[in-house]
Amino acid sequence: MKRPTYELKSSDNFSTFEFISEGPKGKIPKLIQFSTTNYKGVFNLAFGDKNEETGYLDNTAISNNGGSEKVLITVVRGVYAFTAKNPEVWVYACGSTKSRTRLYRMGISKFWEEASEDFEIYGQLNDEWENFRNNIDYDAFLVKRRNT
Repeated sequence: MKRPTYELKSSDNFSTFEFISEGPKGKIPKLIQFSTTNYKGVFNLAFGDKNEETGYLDNTAISNNGGSEKVLITVVRGVYAFTAKNPEVWVYACGSTKSRTRLYRMGISKFWEEASEDFEIYGQLNDEWENFRNNIDYDAFLVKRRNT
């Protein structure tokens, strides 16, 4: 995706990424983490503010620092980098609240044309997975790199 993003710093195995969101409330450290799940080949995507005291991810913080689109594109860059290193995996994403899951859906919809070229994208609705469609309030999302 060729849009402005924040600079990402990754761990050696590309499972954790850090960046700094800059806006009216100053510089806020953010974390993106990919962790294994109980399903083979499926990784959970977690995103949120980095608690500066503990170093842990806080996916309930509301920073309202502006630039949500730039933050979202930066998270997508993390997904691109993680799946470039792990092209066979699925990435599961679900917001910590319904409104955050809705924001993810809006982001996928907004960048659908670009993202769908590189990823298979599914939405979960009533415990069933289907090909992603715009304007559906999904409960979660699942993406996988397309074979190139």
